[in-house]
Amino acid sequence: MFAIVTIAGQQFKVSSGDEIFVHQLQGEEGDKVSFEDVLLVSGDSGTTVGTPNISGASVNATILGHQKGDKVIVFKKKRRKGYKVKNGHRQSFTKLKIDSI
Repeated sequence: MFAIVTIAGQQFKVSSGDEIFVHQLQGEEGDKVSFEDVLLVSGDSGTTVGTPNISGASVNATILGHQKGDKVIVFKKKRRKGYKVKNGHRQSFTKLKIDSI
């Protein structure tokens, strides 16, 4: 059984037991969260597609921790002008374990 759910503005295909990284969510490690924006559910009994969401369906997850992603270098340059700027950025992520659909 799997579902397509919207978490923090992005869509993810999840099933029970999956561990995924999403954009940072509010909450502490070990907190339970629930997502009601379920777009599709597929299982043994068939597939249900929402218009746009499935009423009554939810995905329950546990926060495993907060992490930072790899560093991304942002380099700007204008040729022949002596203009160079170098910046770095690390995105914050939350690791979730999907408990049930």
